[in-house]
Amino acid sequence: MQVGYVGLLKAINNYDPAFGNGLSAYAAPCVSGEIKRHFRDKRWQVHVRRSAQELLLELRKATEELTHQLGRQPGNDELSERLGVSNEDLLEARQADLVFSAYSLDAPLSDREDPAQLGDVLGGEDADVEHAIDMESVATHWEELPEREQRILVMRFYGNLTQAEIGDRLGISQMHVSRLLARALSHLRSRLLDAALTT
Repeated sequence: MQVGYVGLLKAINNYDPAFGNGLSAYAAPCVSGEIKRHFRDKRWQVHVRRSAQELLLELRKATEELTHQLGRQPGNDELSERLGVSNEDLLEARQADLVFSAYSLDAPLSDREDPAQLGDVLGGEDADVEHAIDMESVATHWEELPEREQRILVMRFYGNLTQAEIGDRLGISQMHVSRLLARALSHLRSRLLDAALTT
């Protein structure tokens, strides 16, 4: 009703009595067009580009026509040729069809008396994946560090050595280790933050 009223208001604003056969004749297609646009654009559970929506409609029609002509389901190549689009465009249109309706996370997975729900089987965030991504980011800039700073970082974070122990092994003071460690971490941090800001 609200969308229909919006269409009616647009029709009233744009109506020119000098043309046409009256407001009702002009307003009817405006109201129905507004309602059709609403259903075309708002019923999708996930936003889909309009070109993919329109191609999906053409794909359905072409599939039906070719099925009748060929006596079988048409292949991707046949549909692509009929519609004048690439296989990638066909794939996008088919994916758009999948997101027209969505399942509730509370939907049961079977007809059993006490079935699991869809939300129960979805995975959560994996801290190990985040850690792997972070380590890959560090590895990208690792070679920019001097070899001694690389050794200090490895001894500190993988060998769990204190700064004093690292100093003893390298023959430098604990204060010098602290400065080198801070410089190396600062360099890596700045490179990673710069990379994050540019993506």
